Formats: sequence, C-alpha cells, structure tokens
Amino acid sequence: MRYSLLLFIFYHTFCYSQNELGTWSTTNINLKINDKWQVFAESQLRSLKFYDNFHYYEVKTGITYKIKPNFYVNSGFGNYNTYSENGDFATPIKQKEIRTWIQLVFKNPFNFMSVEHRYRAEQRFTNLGYRNRFRYRLSAKVPILKSKEKEYFLLGWNELFFTNNEPFFERNRLFLGGGFDINKNLAVQTGYIYQFDYKINDETGRDFLNIVLLYSFDFKGEKETNLD
Repeated sequence: MRYSLLLFIFYHTFCYSQNELGTWSTTNINLKINDKWQVFAESQLRSLKFYDNFHYYEVKTGITYKIKPNFYVNSGFGNYNTYSENGDFATPIKQKEIRTWIQLVFKNPFNFMSVEHRYRAEQRFTNLGYRNRFRYRLSAKVPILKSKEKEYFLLGWNELFFTNNEPFFERNRLFLGGGFDINKNLAVQTGYIYQFDYKINDETGRDFLNIVLLYSFDFKGEKETNLD
C-alpha cells in the first residue's frame, strides 16, 4: 500500500498533469534553543516551468514555543514577492508583501502514523492593500523505516485558505510525497504539490515538484552541528 502510493504520486505528476510542471524549492533551518524554545528561518523559490520561468520567492523567520509535548505556538514575519509570468522574475512585479502570522500546531501520535493540525492567522501588508487570511492544514506522516538517528517516511497534507471577505474561500493546496534523514542535522523531503486558486491570481490550478531541505541544530549539544 505504501509503495503503491509513491507510484501513484509520480505517475500522476509526470503523466497526467494538465499543466506544465513547475518547481517549488524550500530550505528550512531550525535551531533548538532549549526544551521550550526554537527559532527558524526559511526561503522558498517557485517556478511555473521545470526550473524555468521563476516568478515567486519568499524569505521568513520566526520563533516557536512548546506549550506541551504535542502542542506548539508559533509566530513570525517574512517578505513575499510575486512577479509576472513568462520570464524569470519578469517585471512588472505583481505583488510585494510583508506578512506576519501566529499559528497553533496540535499533534496526534499513533502507533503507525502521526497526524498534525495547523491553524494559522496571517496579517498581509501588500502593495495592493492590507488583507487578513486564515489557514488550516491537516497532515499525516507514516514512517517506513526508522532507527535511532534516521527515518524514512511518507507524508501527505491538505491545506485550506480563507479570507474575511467574500467569497471567503481562497485556495486549496495538496501535497503527496515523502522524505528521509541524511544525517543528524539534515533531512530531505520531496513530492507533488497541486494548488488550486478560487480567484485568478499568481498560481491558478498549478502542479509543482516540491523539494525541501530541512536543517536542524540543537544548541543544547545533544546533536552535532557539523554536517557530514
């Protein structure tokens, strides 16, 4: 069943996509200060063709506080930029945005999988005016092989986007894929993203190949900070 899901992901992505496959590259760095506090930074780069027609990038940072073992609160801010299509960061720029947010994360661990609920409220300061947005993401992670230091896993999630203005529903984003640990500090995640926008804007009905690099460091000294 697990391997059939992986075959379905790649078969659908490369054979049945009605849109040209774009790319969605992410680098995330997470620093654990202590048992309660973490800080992170992230960058994203997106294209509407396969590593061509780059039209969007974002950089952001934030802080996370662990209230309980499976309950977190997170806040941050970032810079988000969307350019015109049919070129690499073609002008004129369609939207420039400074965004802040606060979110709650609940995790439900089970014997064979972990389920996560993420609730986020965003405050968006754009060149087109101020906007509010609300997001809910439901994700499931299924370990395939797991040892003390490394893990191979399947991952899937779906996220809904809403605003406080009619028609309220804005976007749906689906991910199917998986990942693995390279060493104590670095993990890779990859898969397929389908994004549907209710309104015509920067990415209406798009398909993406998603590749994520996840760096994790522990200031307490429980993990080595040097990469292999």
